[in-house]
Amino acid sequence: MSGPRRKYRVTIAYDGTGFSGWQYQENAVGVQQVVEEALAYLEGGPVRVFGSSRTDAGVHARGFVGHFHLTKPIPPRNLVRAMNSRLPESVRLLRAAYAPESFDARLSAIAKEYRYQLYQADILPPHLVPFWTFCHRPLDLAAMQKAAAAFVGRHDFVSFAANPNRELESTVRRIYSFEVRKAGPRYTFIVRGNGFLYKQVRSMVGFLIAVGKGNEPPSAVRELLQAKTPRTARVETAPARGLSLWKVFYRPLS
Repeated sequence: MSGPRRKYRVTIAYDGTGFSGWQYQENAVGVQQVVEEALAYLEGGPVRVFGSSRTDAGVHARGFVGHFHLTKPIPPRNLVRAMNSRLPESVRLLRAAYAPESFDARLSAIAKEYRYQLYQADILPPHLVPFWTFCHRPLDLAAMQKAAAAFVGRHDFVSFAANPNRELESTVRRIYSFEVRKAGPRYTFIVRGNGFLYKQVRSMVGFLIAVGKGNEPPSAVRELLQAKTPRTARVETAPARGLSLWKVFYRPLS
């Protein structure tokens, strides 16, 4: 029995290895497609899911947020169980809740956190392959930390983004924090900002890795930000598999 339309907010985790990203695509399978197909089965009709971000092919998520409407009266806890029984193992609903009509997964977001994982050693353990990228050369942690700090603030990031093949109102974004942590052979790059351009995080991390290898000085970050010129081969894009959308922040902070 159907009732009035209710808006839901959900948090989704996924292994992006086998997907073309979040966004629905005509000639490939996006995470959005499999989530909408599972919801359509429960609803008995089409359901459109609106996501907090676009993630690239091969990028993962631990805290992706989406919203949608259902007319079937499914309590949030039951929705999580029902969805996970129909989704592939690589995609999971972690949480669900009723949401006010004013909530929008993308427009209501005030910040996003991405994490990039890199393993520096002679051999990458096979169980880490889907989620970690690999570097056999030693890395200068202090140099990468100094370079990462230069990204913090409000800047034009055109030099650290790829062409999305669509119109952009602005290439200016604000980075709230950018940490580089090391635990043994594991390096984690943690960046928070109010939004990110196409391949911006992977471009920033790729450049930090070049700094860590000694190929670029930390001061080069500020140089490229001030140049405000489109990205060149000097800024490499780190592989997708090391990147995860970690968390999306809303008011009140959650």
